[in-house]
Amino acid sequence: MTRFLVTEWALAVNLVTTGLFLAFGAGWLADLSGAAWFAFVSLWLLAVMFQSAFAVVRHAEALAVKLGEPYGTLILTLAVTGIEVIMIAAVMYTGKGNSALARDAMMAVVMIALNGMVGLCLVLGGLRYREQAYNLQGANSFLALILPLAVLGLVQPNFTVTTPGPVYSPVQAVFLIVTSVVLYGVFLGMQTSRYRSYFVSPDAPAGESEHHSPGHAVRSTPYHAAMLFLYIVPLVVLSKQIGVPINHAIQVLRAPPELAGFLVSVLILSPESLTAVRAALANQLQRSVNVLLGSVLASIGLTIPAVLAVGFATGQEIVLGLGATDTNLLLLTLVLSMLTFAAPRTNVVLGAVHLLVFFAYLLFIFER
Repeated sequence: MTRFLVTEWALAVNLVTTGLFLAFGAGWLADLSGAAWFAFVSLWLLAVMFQSAFAVVRHAEALAVKLGEPYGTLILTLAVTGIEVIMIAAVMYTGKGNSALARDAMMAVVMIALNGMVGLCLVLGGLRYREQAYNLQGANSFLALILPLAVLGLVQPNFTVTTPGPVYSPVQAVFLIVTSVVLYGVFLGMQTSRYRSYFVSPDAPAGESEHHSPGHAVRSTPYHAAMLFLYIVPLVVLSKQIGVPINHAIQVLRAPPELAGFLVSVLILSPESLTAVRAALANQLQRSVNVLLGSVLASIGLTIPAVLAVGFATGQEIVLGLGATDTNLLLLTLVLSMLTFAAPRTNVVLGAVHLLVFFAYLLFIFER
């Protein structure tokens, strides 16, 4: 029991915070005009949610050791995608709402994962090991689905004429929902069965899964699965609470609305980003590729359909089409990713180019 309390002390903090905000959150968040109170509440919520996110990483890594690839990475990706959907829906319907939040969050996920984190992993791994190997077939499988789903979900709505604005008609939205879910389901079947070897490092012995050292004690599979669930609960419950200070800050500071999507994505991707960087530094680039490209595919393939379904259920219009600047950045990122993952080994130069595009994206959030 003592060992459990020492190891999982963060769980008690998270559950207590969740209980307090369920009981008193409405009153605490009713008036955020005071700078000191706003900063205190915002930092409290963010600290607890990041704490939960990092604990999710810890237990997902342990499950990866127990189950092998790609199941460990898949568990982390699906768990974080579920959190993403809930957070987007919560922030979207907080206050005046933000019908374009899903679009902005998806754009931020692509930019952070495919440019920021891929670039950082390639630079750090290249500086330490010069070149790193990964399974080219697996990366190409990810990109083969990311490319059409990203264009259909975030670019094509700008060119449809059935409905005014960058939105899909109900028939078009249903088509996107069905095709996205079906394609992702086909991909999961491929990833976990016949083509499982595509997502294992080429340096791994034939017929064996990769094993990763998470840097902490590994216990039973049911234990880590239960703890993963318990740490996700505070993230889910507090998602609606964090939406209030995020929307308040954007309104008061007159910040661009795209900043809300970026902040939500930073919080959501923190577990996967930490896992990817650790893997790259341990010369396990395949795991970094699985995590980062898997997170983008899951976000586009599952989050957009889920948000569209929420829009149907609540009667709110969901804006999906990107503006001209973001469309150019998205297409540039997709082309650059195909070039980066066209060779079986990576280097520092490729990572530097991805980081350049990521910094350009940050600039264009504020300077259109």
